[in-house]
Amino acid sequence: MKRIVVLGSTGSIGCQTLDIVRAFPGEFQVVGLAAGSNHHLFRQQIDEFKPSYVYCIDPPDSLAPRSIYLPMEDMVSLPEVDVVMAATSGAAGLVPTVNALKNGKAVALSNKEPIVIAGALLKEYEDRYGGAILPVDSEPSAIWQCLQGEKGHVRRLIITASGGPFRTMPLEDLSEVTPQEALQHPTWQMGPKITIDSATLMNKAFEVIESHWLFGVPWGRIEVVIHPQSTVHSMVEFADGSVKAQLGPPSMRLPIQYALFHPERRRNPDDTLIPRLDTRVPQSLDFRPLESERYPCFRLALDAAQRGHTYPAVLSAADEVAVNAFLNGKIRFTDIHQVVETVVNNHRHSEGETLEQLLAADAWGTEEAQRVVAELA
Repeated sequence: MKRIVVLGSTGSIGCQTLDIVRAFPGEFQVVGLAAGSNHHLFRQQIDEFKPSYVYCIDPPDSLAPRSIYLPMEDMVSLPEVDVVMAATSGAAGLVPTVNALKNGKAVALSNKEPIVIAGALLKEYEDRYGGAILPVDSEPSAIWQCLQGEKGHVRRLIITASGGPFRTMPLEDLSEVTPQEALQHPTWQMGPKITIDSATLMNKAFEVIESHWLFGVPWGRIEVVIHPQSTVHSMVEFADGSVKAQLGPPSMRLPIQYALFHPERRRNPDDTLIPRLDTRVPQSLDFRPLESERYPCFRLALDAAQRGHTYPAVLSAADEVAVNAFLNGKIRFTDIHQVVETVVNNHRHSEGETLEQLLAADAWGTEEAQRVVAELA
């Protein structure tokens, strides 16, 4: 039995993780749950899974009278924990992820920001303390699956992107996009932050950064192509020219289940829980080049990542502030790029070799982005 902590349990990935736990009775024990402000759903999860430890932002009275209230960074370090599902949003998952790896835990990583901010540090801790980073994000999971059993040289990683809801919209109309329109992703059902990041393709740049650190592939050998159907989740090209792809309907439950049971593949007892690729109906697979002028956040993010040091931390912080400002009607959709670019250009970096330096950069990026947003608003 694997003993698991779920961070972000009331979010999309957290809820789907608990769906997998339900489908395999006797395989998992939920040791801890951590959530945000959805107290009603959190109470239901606590009543069902009876975790020994809980954490909640602004907890109400008597949230879990039979559980111990414990911060996330302490919960993941408990000796009785085997696996941590990191499904928080933004930089909130950084310190818990670092602590889990320092304590030799397996971290099923759905939250991109920790590895975007601190990729080198997380890989160092993974190697030094014997923990493991298990990709849950759909595209890195697809690459991970394609690499299983392979010993040959990797020539390219090819990450697919749907292109978001504005893939064909005239560029001059993008400034008038509303939050409601931007939240209508054409193929995936996700939380608000990642949905907006998918519309700007910031999310796809984060996946390139994530894949660079997870698989040790140089920047120049990671490509992104537009694939509107979201059926091919990623591809790997090997030295001999062979290309392997992982396919399936847009669903996060398969990557979650694959990470939780790795290195095994398990059949889910509930055949309806994970959708199957239906080859009885006509299918088409289209691949198109990425239009850089349509997605300026993509190149901005990769430039910041390749500059290294504390630039990725500031990038992540500025994006989080900018997306929140757009969702709250304070700035335009096209202002997201302007905010992030201004903050990154204003940054005076430090080496970014320690957690303290990275957290300081994240705090500076947040404050600077708030200042830039206030000027635009």
